[in-house]
Order: sequence, then structure tokens, then C-alpha cells
Amino acid sequence: MSEASSGSSQQPTEIVLASWGTRFLAWLIDFIIVNVVLWAIFAAAAIPFWLTGMPDRWFGRAEGPIEWAVTSLVFFAYWTYFETTTGQSLGKMVMHIKTTDLAGNKVDPRNAAIQSFGKAFLLPIDVILGWIFTNDKRQRIFARAANTIVVKMTGTE
Repeated sequence: MSEASSGSSQQPTEIVLASWGTRFLAWLIDFIIVNVVLWAIFAAAAIPFWLTGMPDRWFGRAEGPIEWAVTSLVFFAYWTYFETTTGQSLGKMVMHIKTTDLAGNKVDPRNAAIQSFGKAFLLPIDVILGWIFTNDKRQRIFARAANTIVVKMTGTE
């Protein structure tokens, strides 16, 4: 797929879509990083309770829907921020891919939030429906709703 770049004197540039495998590895890197940071924050917050011997039944680990909601909100904020500002989360930086609009430009905050919502809260459904109803742009359902794609970085960016 070829798209013209924004400069009038420049040649058209080719947009190369990132593979599902590369995108999964970027997601896995983000998943590990964010979860380690969350674990460290929660562990640091729990130190005073450990030192004073407060019972675990009062200050135990959050589980179930509360843990899922907190973690999902953090991922939503993380991906929305990075994909609005640079188009790349830390995992995408490592894998040399980024999120753009369909023309290869920076994603606006609204569309970054839409596509991040699917990834943060409904990833299995988002991906499976994306595979079933896939198109030539390799989009998840929420990425399709946000008109975003994930592309390989070129040496000039």
C-alpha cells in the first residue's frame, strides 16, 4: 500500500504494515513492563503495613474484578498517552513499529483512546474479531473504529 507523504516535493512513501507476530511481541514487552512497575508500586505502598504487622486480610492483594479494572485502566492510560505523543509504546519502540492513522500520520487523542480501549479492556475479543473480519490493514476491531494501523518504522523516522 502506498501513500503520499505530507511534503509536496517528496516522493510517495510506502507504508509497511507490522505483522501480527511483531505486534504481539511489542504487546508482551508492554505487558511485562507495566505489570512489573505496578507490582513495584503496590509492593512499596504495602511496606508500611508489612513492617507494622497489619493482617493480610485487611491489606492483602487485590484480586478479581478490582485488580483487572485497575490494571486495565493503567494500560489504557499508558497506551493512550504513548500512542498520542509518539505513536509508540515502549514495546513498539523495541520492535521498531508504531501506531499511525491510515495515511501514516500521528494519531489524535480521541482515536488513540478508542484503539487503546480495545487493547486494554477487551483484547481477546478485539483481536479475534479483527482476525475474523480482517482487512488488508491488519486492524483489530477497535483500531478499525479509530482508523489506525500499526506500521514498521523506516530508517528516516
